[in-house]
Amino acid sequence: MLKEKKEITKASKSSHSLPDGYVNILESIRTKIKASQLRAMTAVNRELIEVYRDIGRTLHEQQEQAEWGSFVVERLAKDLQNSFPGMRGFSSRNLWLMKDFYLSYCENEKLQTLSAEISWSHNVALLSKCQDSLQREFYMRMSKKNGWTYRVLLHQIDNMTYEKTMTSQTNFDKNLSKKLRPEAKLAVKDEYAFGFLELGDEYSEYELERAIVRNMESFLREVGNVYAFMGSQYRLEVDGQEFFIDLLLYHRKLKSLVAIELKVGAFIPEYVGKMQFYLAVLNDTVRLKGENPAIGIILCKEKSRTIVEYSLKETNKPINVAAYKTTPELPQELRRELPSPEQIERLLKYAD
Repeated sequence: MLKEKKEITKASKSSHSLPDGYVNILESIRTKIKASQLRAMTAVNRELIEVYRDIGRTLHEQQEQAEWGSFVVERLAKDLQNSFPGMRGFSSRNLWLMKDFYLSYCENEKLQTLSAEISWSHNVALLSKCQDSLQREFYMRMSKKNGWTYRVLLHQIDNMTYEKTMTSQTNFDKNLSKKLRPEAKLAVKDEYAFGFLELGDEYSEYELERAIVRNMESFLREVGNVYAFMGSQYRLEVDGQEFFIDLLLYHRKLKSLVAIELKVGAFIPEYVGKMQFYLAVLNDTVRLKGENPAIGIILCKEKSRTIVEYSLKETNKPINVAAYKTTPELPQELRRELPSPEQIERLLKYAD
């Protein structure tokens, strides 16, 4: 009797065991559900933006034809709120924003399309903070590409990411494939804002590195939000000697290791030779099959653009030389270094 009971219990357990491959199938179903949810949210957002654009066009036309004033718009807002209780977005202020939204892009088909790919709050931020159409296009594309939240977008605008990206000093045109160049150029800046580190007036490279490691989330958000942290003082061994990279990141879209050297003074040409050495070793000993060549970023307290230009001229590894500041202000003379609108438009084609 006892033997029979054990056999029944064993059979019962066996009948409830999960079949081979169940976990993989479950994950596949989860992925499909999440993808369908994202598509649904994207479709809803696109429809909402188009409705807002249509309302904006109607308001503009009625102001022109029937001389609608603030009183009529106030009444329209109340009537819409009563018609759709619980649905946000129909305040009189928002209605006026819809009109501005329509007028801002009614003659720019490209920005009309891109504006439907981001949320209304993102669009409102761009309307109020950005006047240049190329600047707006950059932030639209980068918000979609990198999944920037509203707060991250505001941070990027306040830190002048557009200007700092377009003026970045690199040798990527010479040392990266045509396929990788646009993505790489959009991944680096000319200047980074590290106000979140709360360092004093004087500090060592070690203190700078430790402060960044302690504030890694803020650091990754500032450098672009598509990097993964691989380690600090990353150890390399060559011919029995040890070498240490200050910070090693991984760019998920480029599929490239990114070595960062931190300097508390001004840039000097010797830094480039050291970085080239690190990149050569990373490519030979750390890079995995299928990954792209490693990229270097030399971060200095300050730099001469002319000296950087000459230093990178004869190099054979992809390197960006950038400065870091504790405030987001961009020097006025650097604004004049922005590429031509045609060059910026060519680069932004690769930002999706």
